[in-house]
Amino acid sequence: MTRTTTTTRALAASGAALALALTAGCGSDDGAAAGGGGSDGITVRTTEFSWVAATLTNEVVRQVAADHPDLGVADLETSQLDPAAAWAGAGNGDLDLVTEVALPNQQPLLDQTEGFELLGEVYSGADQGWYVPSYALEPGQPLEGLTSVTQLPEYADALDSTLYDADPGWITTEQNEARLAGYDIGFEHSTSSAAALFAQLDRAYEREEPVLVYLYQPHWVFAQYDVTKLEEPNPYEEGCFAERGEGDCAMPDYAGGVAASDELQEEVPAFTEMLSRMEIPVDDMDAMIAEVDVEERDAADVAQEWVEKNDDAVESWVG
Repeated sequence: MTRTTTTTRALAASGAALALALTAGCGSDDGAAAGGGGSDGITVRTTEFSWVAATLTNEVVRQVAADHPDLGVADLETSQLDPAAAWAGAGNGDLDLVTEVALPNQQPLLDQTEGFELLGEVYSGADQGWYVPSYALEPGQPLEGLTSVTQLPEYADALDSTLYDADPGWITTEQNEARLAGYDIGFEHSTSSAAALFAQLDRAYEREEPVLVYLYQPHWVFAQYDVTKLEEPNPYEEGCFAERGEGDCAMPDYAGGVAASDELQEEVPAFTEMLSRMEIPVDDMDAMIAEVDVEERDAADVAQEWVEKNDDAVESWVG
């Protein structure tokens, strides 16, 4: 995300964790969830993934629904789940909507979930890959001359032979493991969390040191720091990261989609049609994430501000 994280950015949760999350986060049987709403509209059960773009997407949807009661949705009821658990819940009928569908990472999970359809992509063309601080590439600096991932072994000492990555459960983390092997780069693959990854980047910038990190859009880092993506000798091809793939290819461009159950589309067609037309530029999402993560503003306030400033775009979604 990349993402996507884009990613899924996460893999499986245990059955017990899934049951607890869905019990705590989803609607009850008293008509609160889709399938039985009140006079002011239904409450839609959706997931909220761990990355900020997912929160912002939900807040934009919530704001648009509140501003347009004719869409038939009173509110969103969110459950914090990783992607595998979310799609399991979608398949079981416990969720009505999945926002921030990380594509292509979550495509296999979507494909195996009956009764759910991808409505559209909220943003697309988001970049992901391996990055270094631009200052470290300048003449006389430790990474001078570095342009491609294939050159990394030549800069092993400067980079402490380490690629810093995010959550070990993200699919992109598995892809990066395959890429290190595919390119025959003997670096340590340091994984912990997205927060730890960006703390490492922060420290490197404070000390003006070189560092190799996996980054993905949309993210605040691109609004905050000048970073350079390393070139790839081979473009992404489907199957590159599969069990029999070579792993020596670029990561795919990332998109954030939204998917809805057949039942939700039947019950509130105006709402799901709005979602199918919803688009937020990647640069706008980067800027909103920076407002939340760097300026420490509330995501709901940032989303409301974006909706108000982009009323023409929003009206085109509503139709």
